[in-house]
Amino acid sequence: MTATISAFSPVFDRVESQVRSYSRSFPKTFGKAQGATLYDQSGAAYTDFLAGCSTLNYGHNDPDLKAALVDYIAADGIAHGLDMFTDAKQAFLETFERVVLKPRGMDYKLQFTGPTGANAVEAAIKLARKVTGRNNIVAFTNGFHGVTLGALAATGNAGHRQGAGTPLSGVSRAAFDGYFGPEIDTADMLDKQLSDPSSGFDAPAAIIVETVQGEGGLNAASPEWLRKIEAIARRHGALFIVDDIQAGCGRTGSFFSFEKMGLDPDIITMAKSLSGMGLPMALTLCKPAHDIWEPAEHNGTFRGNNHAFVTATAAIEKFWSDGAFEAEVAKKARYLEDRLGAIAATYGFTLRGRGMMRGIDTGTGDVAEAICRACFRQGLIIETSGAHDEVVKVLAPLTIHQRQWAAGLDVLEMAFDEVLGGHRVAAE
Repeated sequence: MTATISAFSPVFDRVESQVRSYSRSFPKTFGKAQGATLYDQSGAAYTDFLAGCSTLNYGHNDPDLKAALVDYIAADGIAHGLDMFTDAKQAFLETFERVVLKPRGMDYKLQFTGPTGANAVEAAIKLARKVTGRNNIVAFTNGFHGVTLGALAATGNAGHRQGAGTPLSGVSRAAFDGYFGPEIDTADMLDKQLSDPSSGFDAPAAIIVETVQGEGGLNAASPEWLRKIEAIARRHGALFIVDDIQAGCGRTGSFFSFEKMGLDPDIITMAKSLSGMGLPMALTLCKPAHDIWEPAEHNGTFRGNNHAFVTATAAIEKFWSDGAFEAEVAKKARYLEDRLGAIAATYGFTLRGRGMMRGIDTGTGDVAEAICRACFRQGLIIETSGAHDEVVKVLAPLTIHQRQWAAGLDVLEMAFDEVLGGHRVAAE
């Protein structure tokens, strides 16, 4: 798996904006990908534990998804259709209803927004305000919902927020589960603030939450806490929004990250792996009673990516028509928990996350960054998460083969040893 870092074309520095980020961590030019492997221009192979920040849950270029798309293109299928009726959209809606919604007893209308997760969040927030006639949105510490202005107002990260260049309003910040430690119930705190007319909290239109905070440090909320937050939303006349953009599509084990938790969100946002193949596609699901949009009141030119409809349909049919894939993910998640748990215990660190959305809190961004650099030198692509980039975050494709899964985690373990080998926790 060993790879060497080589130069990349000067055109990137000469022409592309300095805003780019991932290419700074992985300064290679990649030209091919299959499954959980990326290949650079020289042919060197890299195991992908980033997977497009959970955009490639089914890996790179899944052969069945690729074949469905190639066949559709070869037949001159509609590529762009605004929100017109197309056979590709029809097939997706029918499949989503039959495979995803009905078996789970869920009744939602599907709104195709612009192609990114931020677009889905913007639509969710805008709809909640329209439904309730209120302005305030309650979001949580360390939450990440996007970097367009409405979604950014709900995002906690200071670096992203400073990039707005304008005041970000309309959002009140509440403490996420465990933010003040296990002894303090932050749901009770929020309820008290919303119940107190002098707390300074305006009556909310919605409460938006991630069940696992992907960019905020892999903080996983407990089912009990989430149920309390939903009950608080109901009690105070607010809509309950679950942002499932990164945690959904199997990343935490089930199609939706909140399954079997007893939750019934008013609105769900999805994107990233929804298309199944990395094609831009986002979705805002809302209860039928809340679907009060006027025609074209919220729209977007690229809300009809029919290529994404084709691959999304193929992905749902292939991976979610029965329980086999979910069982496979659960097995890999247990293996990941065991492997990361052993590394964390060696150095006195904390394991974070849930399912195949896991990481190790190293305590500092410098340590986590050094570990990720050591991984890249050995052909493993992995990134950090958290308020200080302190969490080494594993987001491998859910379809990764066990041998490559184990080998990649071997590299990760060796990187921890390389960076921290002299600082192990003493055996008791």
